Amino acid sequence: MIFDRLKRFSIVLEGAERDGKDGARPGPAALGLTPPAELAGGALRLRAMGAARVHWTESRSAGSSTAYTQSYSDQVEFLSHRDTLMAPPDNGEATVLQAGKHEFPFTFQLPETLATSFEGKHGSVRYWVKAKLHRPWSTVKKAKKEFTVIEPIDINTPALLAPQAGAKEKLARAWYCNRGQVSVTAKIDRKGYTPGEVIPIFAEIDNCTSQAVVPKAAIIQTQTFIARGTKKQKKSVVTSITGDPIPAGKREVWHGRALKIPPVGPSILQCRIIQVEYSLKVCVDIPGTSKLLLELPLVIGTIPLHPFGSRTSSVSSQYSVNLDWLSTIPEQLEAPPEYSAVVSSPEAEQSLAPPCRSELGDILEGPFFAYIQEFRFRPPPLYSEVDPNPTSDGIRPRCMTC
Repeated sequence: MIFDRLKRFSIVLEGAERDGKDGARPGPAALGLTPPAELAGGALRLRAMGAARVHWTESRSAGSSTAYTQSYSDQVEFLSHRDTLMAPPDNGEATVLQAGKHEFPFTFQLPETLATSFEGKHGSVRYWVKAKLHRPWSTVKKAKKEFTVIEPIDINTPALLAPQAGAKEKLARAWYCNRGQVSVTAKIDRKGYTPGEVIPIFAEIDNCTSQAVVPKAAIIQTQTFIARGTKKQKKSVVTSITGDPIPAGKREVWHGRALKIPPVGPSILQCRIIQVEYSLKVCVDIPGTSKLLLELPLVIGTIPLHPFGSRTSSVSSQYSVNLDWLSTIPEQLEAPPEYSAVVSSPEAEQSLAPPCRSELGDILEGPFFAYIQEFRFRPPPLYSEVDPNPTSDGIRPRCMTC
């Protein structure tokens, strides 16, 4: 029968198979049909979709015996594209496809602002392409292909290159007794990082209590789902490190303690119903009381730090390096001119002699030889057939041996 003759029906997105820093952006794409015999097709339609969805339920109680479940859900659409790859003929007859492989290329433009693909406990951000083949006297054949989109986040911006610092302190109490104070001060060199980078943590922990405390640092991911004005959050530890115990009355200093960022998804900050945020938490475990927590915000981006974007080379990054002048240097350098050909003897003596105190006035306050005169070569004299300094007949030439 005709409706059983379709061997393969699939979608291939070439752009989604490539890995790039900006994520998968579908480029050339095709929808393939492989009937083993002649196939009568009606219409072949395509739809590309992208949306963020959230959903969760909460149990509510209204009294001792009455309980009900409250549902929260919302949706934001990012992409909606429709296309007809094979339209039915005007005369109403079906299009006959010969046996073999048939490809229907298609393409569509993604919007500039798209949220990164995401899968969470109470929501997701998904993108997909769905195709439908309508055939006479048969059910609709469907094919679906999902693709990943990663929103580019460049950390080479002033806001993400700014250092982050903070300080906190806490009194350790047990049974209404004051056991002393614990304070922590922490700093990181910037706010934006990419997966695989190492965060150097600079911190000082003062333990003024009577017991040992343990410092820790961790990267926390916070997923926020928003629906109907209500928020639902889920926090998880991405990675962490633990320092050595600090004895009572001692201080611990971290001189750039390394914390490597594992492969994680980038931050999602521009979606209305789903947000993914990161933070660096430096905490101190205090026996007998709650932890001392210091939180510094982080942004996980996709475009890594430029070599000239660090703070050590921030000045040089403001100027373009032009090396074209290197090509004008000859292979064999010319010998420099003789000094006597550039500056005459009286001029040299005058230029090299240090100035008198009477000429300087009150400029010099320190020792006399602290004054260093700037020395520069003077340009060579203009060529002339007439000697600008003729020798007087009444002056006998000086002998070089006298």
